[in-house]
Amino acid sequence: MTRWILVCGGLLCALAVLFGAFGAHALKGQLSTSALSWYNTAVHYQTTHALALIACGFLPRSRQSSIAAGCFLIGIALFSGSLYAMAATGITKLGIITPVGGLGFITGWLFFCLAAARVGK
Repeated sequence: MTRWILVCGGLLCALAVLFGAFGAHALKGQLSTSALSWYNTAVHYQTTHALALIACGFLPRSRQSSIAAGCFLIGIALFSGSLYAMAATGITKLGIITPVGGLGFITGWLFFCLAAARVGK
């Protein structure tokens, strides 16, 4: 178990709930339909991968579990962060960053699988 991974995952989950509530109540009439969709996608992926980060924290400490956690953090920052920024600013060119965050998520899941395959060996 790695404490920093669990703490980061918990904080990112709390922020996702906060951002989700903010989006549902404060932004609903303020953003366009597409901007609100970007925002909601950002919240969804942040929540999902913050939970994945927590799961990494419960894996035995290994290089693979640390890389997975790092990839999930990078993915949240780039994927969700770029979508939050697009929703807030309307600058759609920020969307070029989003797929890089998606690659971080995919890489994180692959390293998560490698770490999980080693459990009990």
